[in-house]
Parts: sequence; structure tokens; C-alpha cells
Amino acid sequence: MDEGSDSGSIWQRLTRVFHGKQADAVERAIRDASEEGELDKEEGSMLLSVLTLDDLQVQDIMTPRTDIACSAAEDSIRQVAELIVSSGHSRIPVFSGNRDNIIGIVHAKDLMRHMLDATGQDLPASAIMRDPFFVPETKNVLDLLHEFRSRKSHLAVILDEYGGTAGLVTIEDVLEQIVGDIEDEHDAPREQEISLQTDGSYLIAGRTYLEDLTEALPVVIASEEVDTLGGYLTHLAGRVPK
Repeated sequence: MDEGSDSGSIWQRLTRVFHGKQADAVERAIRDASEEGELDKEEGSMLLSVLTLDDLQVQDIMTPRTDIACSAAEDSIRQVAELIVSSGHSRIPVFSGNRDNIIGIVHAKDLMRHMLDATGQDLPASAIMRDPFFVPETKNVLDLLHEFRSRKSHLAVILDEYGGTAGLVTIEDVLEQIVGDIEDEHDAPREQEISLQTDGSYLIAGRTYLEDLTEALPVVIASEEVDTLGGYLTHLAGRVPK
């Protein structure tokens, strides 16, 4: 969703629908409208998905720090441009020292005039980065959507309880909770987190949530300390496994 789009009218319509109503009353009205044929199934499902945003925290939908495409502050504009091309992302976080310390965001459109200037290509990423928008990992997703709208922002850096970078979330991540996956020509094929191998074993990504693993395979793994398989194995070993 780009700045200057007609999202304002959409928000106004949604505000009129939900204003002054409790969530359970709205859900009941949506289900009744679907059953009576006033809404088709897809529209009803989308509106119900809007209600679930209030039950989600940004940590539930963020891209974890290990999967973020980002640049060091001293990287040249040319290097950032190459990363934008290879990753397909139009906004690149910039860190100082390590990924725990995000200090800015480089927008692809800000690169253009510098890429046309041979000397400008050697400027550091820090020279053209914008201030980052930070939110805690426990922030409510619906509240974040309102902030994205009011700030005209599309990306937020998620901080953990210690102030380090936990991940990032985009407005696309939020909208996908409503309408399903949004893919474009720049999206790489999504890797399966749980894949069956030819020898009958399973290859499982460390970022796989324990609850997803339990649903997919005949195993029960639960933990009050961690959410992912990688975190569970690290907790058991007392260190990061090789």
C-alpha cells in the first residue's frame, strides 16, 4: 500500500462499521450477514480476520532478526542498491556494529539520484537513511496498523524486552492477516518449514513454532520458555547447537 493511495476511504468505511460496537456484536453481525447472503464468504472471512488482529501481537507476525536483509552503516549506496535488487525489498534496515542496533532505514526511492552520480554511489548508507520506527514485540497488531496509517509508515523495527532487535514487521505483514498471502514478482519461493525427506526423515527449520510442529507431526513438544524449535533445542542444550 503506497502513500497517497485511496486507503483513506476504506478506513472511513471500516470506522463507520465498527464504531461504538463490541467485538462480539460485530462478529455476530458479520456471521449473520454471511448466512443471509448479504456478504459472500470471502468478504465475511476478511472482515472476521480484521477482528482477530486485536488478539495478535507483532511478535506473532514479524520477520525474525535472522531473516532480515539489512546493511551496515558503512556500506556504500551501491552495496545497498545491490541488496535491494537481490532481496526484492524496497526498504533496508541499517545497523551499526550488529543487527541488534538498527539505526535507520534506507528507502529505494532515496537511492535513485545518488545512483545517477558516480561519486554519490560511494556515500555510506548512513548518509541517506531515515529514522527507524521502533515498537515493542508485545504491541497489539491492530494498534500497529493504526500507527502505520497515522505515521504514513510501512515498516517497524521490533524490539525485544532487552532493547535488542527481535525482527521487523511491515504493513504487508499486517494486511496478509486479513487477506492472506500477498506475493509479487520479487518474492522468492517460500521455503517449507517442515519437509519430508526421501529417507523418511523430516527437515525442520529452527524458526518453526512448536505448536505448528505438533499439528504437523505425531509429536508433542511444549515449553513455557520458548516458542520455536530452535529456541527449544537451545534451551535444552544450554547453548546454541552447532
